[in-house]
Amino acid sequence: MAFRRKKEAPARLDDVDAILADAGDDTEEAPAPSARAGGWGRVVRGNRGLWVTAIVAVVALAGGIALGHFVVSPFDRAAGEAAPPPGLVTVPVEFGELSNDVTIRGDVGYDDAVELKIDTSSFEGAAIVTGQVPERGAELGPLSIALEVTGRPVIVLPGELPAYRTLRIGASGPDVTQLKESLAAVGIDAGDPGSDVFDAATAAGVAALYDQAGYPAPAPEEGAGEAVVVAESGVRDAQQQLADAQAALADAQKGPDEIAIREADGAVDSLWRQVKELEAAGEDASDVRNQMEIAKLQRAQLDVAADTSAEQRMIDAANASLESAQEQLASAQEAVQPYLPASEVLFMSQLPRRVDDVVVSRGDSVSGAAMTVSGATVQLTASAGETESQLLEEGMTASFELPSGAEHAATVTSIGKAEGGRVSIALEPDPLTPEQLDELRGENVRVNIPVGATEGEVLSVPYAALTAGPGGESRVEVVMGDPRDGDEAETRIVTVETGLASGGYVEVSPTDGELQEGDLVVVGS
Repeated sequence: MAFRRKKEAPARLDDVDAILADAGDDTEEAPAPSARAGGWGRVVRGNRGLWVTAIVAVVALAGGIALGHFVVSPFDRAAGEAAPPPGLVTVPVEFGELSNDVTIRGDVGYDDAVELKIDTSSFEGAAIVTGQVPERGAELGPLSIALEVTGRPVIVLPGELPAYRTLRIGASGPDVTQLKESLAAVGIDAGDPGSDVFDAATAAGVAALYDQAGYPAPAPEEGAGEAVVVAESGVRDAQQQLADAQAALADAQKGPDEIAIREADGAVDSLWRQVKELEAAGEDASDVRNQMEIAKLQRAQLDVAADTSAEQRMIDAANASLESAQEQLASAQEAVQPYLPASEVLFMSQLPRRVDDVVVSRGDSVSGAAMTVSGATVQLTASAGETESQLLEEGMTASFELPSGAEHAATVTSIGKAEGGRVSIALEPDPLTPEQLDELRGENVRVNIPVGATEGEVLSVPYAALTAGPGGESRVEVVMGDPRDGDEAETRIVTVETGLASGGYVEVSPTDGELQEGDLVVVGS
């Protein structure tokens, strides 16, 4: 069966299925050309949506290609054109305050933090904390109780030298001098401040110290009271022995009895009369004369001073005994005088001090550091390079940022020595509120230290704007026309004097020509 084109009516879309079914009945005979054309028409009409889409795509592609030949972007147009002639690179002259700052970073904390170790060598048993434990943030000042150990106080006193021994009557040295100075600093009289000897006045001062601290002075050693009583008795016995020896000497020094003297004188006179009588009678008076000479010798013996050497030796022995007894009494009395154990005093410099941390609590045994304290003054501890540090001086004003964002002033208090290429810098902030202290403690902040500043507002230009004149003078080139004209732009030269430099800008003052804020100066082309 062959397809034949019907001239009277074209095939309808409704007949596509029927036509295709008929086309499958006979494949032996080739269709005529007119039949093939009619078949393609039916195929096109059967896929109208697909063919419309294809035609629209082809038209859009052709239109885009045609439009691309006539539409060009500004960038492509500029790229296709020749480069414009170069212009002048300019910046305006600035007017305002100019300062040069050294910027460093610093840690906020309290100055001179140290660990406190309590001397427990004088305790026979364990050194147990029994009270007076300070809280973190508390202040320790003169006469404060840093801690109570085994019922005894650890009293804070001003001083540099740590306590290293018990001080009692008879001790001497620099630690005694420090104790006297420390007691005087808190209003307690401790004796002659020029003497380094712990005497009775110093002992009285120690007693006053414990009285102010609210604790009894350390008790004397066992048996010290009885030793005083025994020593006092020994002194009394020695004094009596001396008195007896002195009485014996006095008796020996009184001389002969007056009756014996009168009797001796009478005997001499009687014998003398007998001699005269015998000689007057012409008799031998030699025997009587010899008796008279003997009587004279006996009388003379009565005038010779008595030998008191034995009595003097007794007095010397009694004096030595009394001196020894008095020394023993003094030693016994010293043993009962107030003294200062090394474990009950804590010398610290730069009082008051702030308690940063406490590592013991009531009932703990003290071993090692009991707490950490620092100065009561807040300090910024920073470091700077050697070159930067040479620009700094003590007393300079600085500033740092608070957590709120506000700037806060500080003062440079010390500049250390270079170590490893860095120099330590200490700064003291202006007074801070307790809240600010809590927020800042332990923080690392940026610190700005102005090392040079202009007096008021000045003109300034970038370094690149300065050129050197034939005489070495500094000058700037001011553009009077349009900088885009390049070498054709109208300019003038202004000679300037330079001043402070900071942040890439330098202070300038015109010396020949005019220069004002906003003038455009050339920095390149």
